[in-house]
Amino acid sequence: MTSSTSSASSAPKAAPGLVREYSASDIKILEGLEAVRKRPGMYIGSTGPRGLHHLVYEIVDNCIDEALAGHATSVDVRIDTGNVVTVVDDGRGVPVDIHPQLGIPAATVVFTKLHAGAKFDSDTYKVSGGLHGVGASVVNALSTYLEIEIWRGGRAYKQRFERGTPVTELIEVSGTRKRGTLVRFTPDPTIFSATTFNYDTLVSRLRELAFLNAGLKISITDRRDGAPEGSSVDFKFDGGLRQFVAYLNEGRETVGPPVWFKDTVDGIEVECCFQYHTDYSESVSSFVNCISTVEGGTHETGFRAAHTRLMNEYVRRLGLWKKKDNLTGEDLREGMTCVLSLRMTDTEFEGQTKTKLGNPEARAAVEGVVGKHLERFLEENPDHAKEILDKACKAAAARAAAREAREAVRQGKTSAGRTSLNGKLTRCASRDPMARELFLVEGDSAGGSAKQARDRNTQAILPLRGKPLNTERAALAKVLANKEIMSIIQAIGGGVGSEFNIAESQYGRVIILSDADDDGAHIRCLLLTFFYRFMKDLVTQGRVFIAQPPLYKVTVGQKKQESRYAWTNEELQQALKGARGKVEVTRFKGLGEMTAPQLWETTLNPETRTLVKVEIDDASAAERAVSILMGDVAETRRDWITENVPFGPENEALPDVIAQKSKTRGVPNAPTGRAAERDARNTTTSEGLSE
Repeated sequence: MTSSTSSASSAPKAAPGLVREYSASDIKILEGLEAVRKRPGMYIGSTGPRGLHHLVYEIVDNCIDEALAGHATSVDVRIDTGNVVTVVDDGRGVPVDIHPQLGIPAATVVFTKLHAGAKFDSDTYKVSGGLHGVGASVVNALSTYLEIEIWRGGRAYKQRFERGTPVTELIEVSGTRKRGTLVRFTPDPTIFSATTFNYDTLVSRLRELAFLNAGLKISITDRRDGAPEGSSVDFKFDGGLRQFVAYLNEGRETVGPPVWFKDTVDGIEVECCFQYHTDYSESVSSFVNCISTVEGGTHETGFRAAHTRLMNEYVRRLGLWKKKDNLTGEDLREGMTCVLSLRMTDTEFEGQTKTKLGNPEARAAVEGVVGKHLERFLEENPDHAKEILDKACKAAAARAAAREAREAVRQGKTSAGRTSLNGKLTRCASRDPMARELFLVEGDSAGGSAKQARDRNTQAILPLRGKPLNTERAALAKVLANKEIMSIIQAIGGGVGSEFNIAESQYGRVIILSDADDDGAHIRCLLLTFFYRFMKDLVTQGRVFIAQPPLYKVTVGQKKQESRYAWTNEELQQALKGARGKVEVTRFKGLGEMTAPQLWETTLNPETRTLVKVEIDDASAAERAVSILMGDVAETRRDWITENVPFGPENEALPDVIAQKSKTRGVPNAPTGRAAERDARNTTTSEGLSE
């Protein structure tokens, strides 16, 4: 013991959290697919729902590449019990002959080796969404098991893998007249936080792919236990992008027919379709080799540059605009829905998740195609062109009328006094913008509780009175004239609309804190619409969050009380089932009913709170959802709510549970009868809208 102590005291002590030595033995080499399992986020973005669905997209993208090469006409996706996904195409089938370098079947190479594939040159696939050769192998590495069946050259082959490792050889099983590839896999629960695939999420992506590949049939079927009837759909759109734009504009009053053109420049195929509508929002959805480029890139830059230049030349030629300054691109694209699709080789994406295109030649190709065909369209359709340009001139006039309001925004952003926010915004002490959080709180009473409960160093509070303006239906001048919206703009900083600069934002997180009822859900929708339309970078960069205040407080015991909180009806049922002794249930009907300590403990404290990050998984689906839910056409909105928001007997279950506990435990604050039914319905509806 003495010797050991002496030895320890003579050795230098490492600082807390630091290793004592750093040598060659500390350098780890991850072989094969081990790196994928160790750091899955590097390959699929995350291990949450987005990454989970990315597994399906990777396999489907390989099928689409076969279709782009002209060898496949159909893709079938099936979800079975246990969240087993099967993807089948009728392409050429993955090669099964022996790889000349590795001495194993090529199919085994594709599913077990990173950066292995036929898409690094243009000999096999002229265009493809996959370039890094990691898609199939990553899916294999992150699956509990993966099976492949290959039908090629009149023979059928089969192989099975478990967590990326082959457990059988590739074997020939029979002769066949079929052709194509089947991939069946189930995600590894030790990797993913949840392994349940969302049918609607997959449907949205597959519908998008069918629009982008005119004439290709894509099917999906949900055969899991409990799946609702009709969980099967086939997509085939011979009209391609024209039908895509019509789908996105559903529920809007359109201005003229869609404008469509397709051409090839220097080996880059450019297809574009756009149509105007009477609303004020602009939507450009871009794709490269069927991969959605949510963050845009050089191809979108080329489209906007060519469109703005051609439209300005034509409007002056017609004499509709005689002022010195040109119409801005924002004016000319107001009320435009556009889908831009490129097919090209040697694409340069940012990362494996491919959200932004970097090829400079893509900009030149798009500018050339748009310039050529848009000019022809304007010459051949003067009446329609004049209608579009009249709309742009009105947008420019509205922009000029909003100039004073914009100046007020800038003054509010730069002035040290910020007089318009004095007494309304309660600021925090931190000087680090990324450490600060801005809570947009529903109501003055809840704002008062939040101000008492907050962390004064990092959390700022901005109470909002009433419901914010629906910015989907409003021009910029009207948006800037709204006091509540203006207070948000001035508090966040960075400007608004096309002038918004996220680098100048005063807060690293903007958190919406509203009641857990129907009105609170509506307020969340209105605020999210504003951020989506006028501060979109906040959303795309993951800086908008929704706070999750609890619905119920369960107090157990009489002398020695224990408090539990429940955020859903299911959590309340679990809390009641495990309760012993006297039980009191309090339903929070609003944030104002919560004390400052309760609000801090459940909603504001970073150690215990739950925040929902607002993200855009599918740009076109998000655009359509916002336009339908927040637009002018009530019939379309009603149909969407009927199809997507659950209503039914399940909402009646909670009052029975509370009533039973009331009889056996004595629950003085539990709602009963019609009040309980109303509360249960409100809770379920609010959750549906929030999601």
